[in-house]
Amino acid sequence: MQSAVFLALQHDGRMERGRRSGAEEAEKGRMKRTIIKDWKTRLSYFLQNSSNSTKMKPKKGGKHRTYYRPSPEEAQLWSEAFDELLANKYGLAAFRAFLKSEFCEENIEFWLACEDFKKTKSPQKLTSKAKKIYNDFIEKEAPKEINIDFQTKNMIAQNIQEATHTCFSAAQKRVYSLMENNSYPRFLESEFYQELCKKTPITRAAQGT
Repeated sequence: MQSAVFLALQHDGRMERGRRSGAEEAEKGRMKRTIIKDWKTRLSYFLQNSSNSTKMKPKKGGKHRTYYRPSPEEAQLWSEAFDELLANKYGLAAFRAFLKSEFCEENIEFWLACEDFKKTKSPQKLTSKAKKIYNDFIEKEAPKEINIDFQTKNMIAQNIQEATHTCFSAAQKRVYSLMENNSYPRFLESEFYQELCKKTPITRAAQGT
């Protein structure tokens, strides 16, 4: 009798865990679909409203900032090398949005923070930026914690005490490799990138302008 009761309770427990797990997976799926829809909408809007010479509002000092929609040929160059993608402002924006849809935007944000860090000349600013990068991306349970090994984390923690431009070099190389070998190939297969590589037909509205 006791065995029967135990088995029944065990079965109920498994069913309850299964229901919770199913609900959690459904919620994760719903969140991912929402984020993917969001980045596709924003990038599609930018794609539709950008042209070969779309001028934005003037910045302070009267200077204009101009954005260019990449030609299909230019977009196709991004598939030749990861560096080609990162060097293009539009391509970088698209890649960042793609990473956000995959819940790993911290990788590109860390890489960009390191690029900015290496350009810093002031020793005081170098130290403050090093601590901020450590707090944002490296320390345990950081808000944008990146996936690097414990040994590298410890080495960075020691290096930022006397910050130099190479404090985050090992971690940046690791993150770069991770993006190049995993996220980058998936980006090239994404619908948005494939759309950029297509030649867009001239619409009636465009002909009338």
